This record gives sequence, C-alpha cells and structure tokens, in this order.
Amino acid sequence: MLGLAMETVNFTRMADGVAEEYAFLEPLYAQTRARVPATLLNLLRAMQGERLGYRVDRYTHSLQAATRAERDGADEETVVCALLHDVGDVLAPDNHSEVIAAILRPFVSARNYWVLKHHGLFQGYYYFHHRGGDRNARDRYAEHPHYQACVDFCHRWDQESFDPDYDTLPLAHFEPLVWRVLATPGDIYA
Repeated sequence: MLGLAMETVNFTRMADGVAEEYAFLEPLYAQTRARVPATLLNLLRAMQGERLGYRVDRYTHSLQAATRAERDGADEETVVCALLHDVGDVLAPDNHSEVIAAILRPFVSARNYWVLKHHGLFQGYYYFHHRGGDRNARDRYAEHPHYQACVDFCHRWDQESFDPDYDTLPLAHFEPLVWRVLATPGDIYA
C-alpha cells in the first residue's frame, strides 16, 4: 500500500503504475484542468497590442467576434468559441485553428470543435486568392455536416471583426461564460 503521505508515484514507467498511484494523480490533474480557463484568458490578454498590421489588435478582434456571436443569438458555448478562436495564434500561428480546437475539445460540442479546427482554412475564402491560393479550398468539406456552421462562423463573426469603431463588449462580460463553459470537460476518449 502506498499510504496517504505519497508525494510522488513510485513508477518510472506508466505500465508499472498501480491503481493507487493513478488515484493519487487524479486530483493533481484536476487542479491543472481547473486552471485551463484562467490560462486561456491570460493567452487572450497576451494578444493585446498585437495588431500584426490589422486596424485592431488580436485581443480586440477576439472580443468583437464574441460580441457579434452573442448579439447574433449564439449559445454560450459558441460565444466562448468565438472569443477564444484565435488564442492558438500565441502558441502556433501556422496551425492556430488546430491548437485551440484541441484545447477546447473536451469542453465543446463536436460541431464547435470542428468549426474551431477548420476556421483558419475557411477564413481563407476572404484572402487566399490575393496570395496566390485557392479561396475555395474549404469546399473539399462541402459535404461535411458542419460545413455551413463554419462558413457562417467565419462570415458573420470572424472576418467581420476588424473594426476599430465597433461597439465591442469588454472581456469582463465574457469571463463568466468562459468559466461556465470550461467548468466540466467531457471524456474525449469515450
């Protein structure tokens, strides 16, 4: 028996762990999981001042997308997805869509996961052709059940949200939604 005074597990290979050790680890993982909303909000705040050539910084862009989604009647989960959709830019600008989708996957619906994962490609509809690319690259997913949701996300909220004069709601307005939506992860391995 390992006892209650355990500070670390005894194993050096996961295959050698026993049930008591994994039971000891679970609340430690729960503490880490509980910090996910604060970590994402801090990453969002880190985008303040990063205009990258746009008329608004990435932080304001994200707030505008969430504001537009909320005003358009989107549910809380979708509003949170609009708020956090570009947070992956801080960590991995070249595949930011996949990064934020992977982070939020345990907390969001299959539809919102798919929209987040593909929004970078779908956003390309508005500019790929100006850079020698195929603006219709998204059409390879035209038969997917979440295709139109991603088209709508980009058209109504993402590509619209670069306006320095837009009446954007503050982050404090959205923080309670983030904490609610990210409160309980589902089982992505089920």
